[in-house]
Amino acid sequence: MRRFILAALALAIATPAFAQAPEGWTFRVDPSRNPSDPDRSNEVAFAKMEPGFHVTTGPAAVLYNAKNVATGTYTLKGTFHLMKPSSHNNYYGLVFGGDALDAEGQNYLYFLVGQNGSYIVKHRGGPNTHNVQARTPHDAVVKPDAEGKSANTLEVRVGADKIDYVINNVVVHSTPKAGMTAKTDGIWGARINHQLDVHVTGLGVSK
Repeated sequence: MRRFILAALALAIATPAFAQAPEGWTFRVDPSRNPSDPDRSNEVAFAKMEPGFHVTTGPAAVLYNAKNVATGTYTLKGTFHLMKPSSHNNYYGLVFGGDALDAEGQNYLYFLVGQNGSYIVKHRGGPNTHNVQARTPHDAVVKPDAEGKSANTLEVRVGADKIDYVINNVVVHSTPKAGMTAKTDGIWGARINHQLDVHVTGLGVSK
C-alpha cells in the first residue's frame, strides 16, 4: 500500500497540473548570513498538489496560513512523504503555537524528523532557536528506503497540562505545558528544512 501511495505521488509530481499554493498559505525562509552559503537564495517551490501539497526547498522554510489557529486542547497531525533526501541530514515536520510568523518577533514550536532516523523538538523566538529535545534517534522514525523515499506521520497531542509528540502512533517524547513549551495556542503549519523534496498530506487539527 505504501509503495502504491509513493508511486501515485511521484506521478502527480511529474504532472504540472496543480502549480499553485494552497489558498491563503504562504512561507517564510530562514535567511542566511553567510555569503558563501549554498542556501542563500529564497528559492522555495510550494505547490498545491492533491492529495496535499508539495514543497521543494533551497533554504529552510516555515509554511502556514495565518487563519489556521489552534487553541486549548487539540491534536495537530500530518504525514510527511520524503521524495528525495538532501545531501546531508535535514529535518521536516510540524509547527504549532505560532505567533508573528511574518515579523521579527516570530515565535513558534516545532517537532521534526530527520532522514537519519532521529527527531527534534525546538522553540523559535525571533532569530534564536532553543532545544526542547535535542536530536534523538528513535526506531519509530521511518528512514528512506533504497529509492530514497519514506513516509512518517507526526502528531502533536496538546493536553491540559502536557504535550505528547508522536511518530507513526508511537509517543516518542512528552513535555509539560511550562517553560519553552508553555505556549501552544497559535498558528499551526509545517517546517521543511533546506535542500529537501517533501510531499505533505493530511495536515490538520482535530479536537
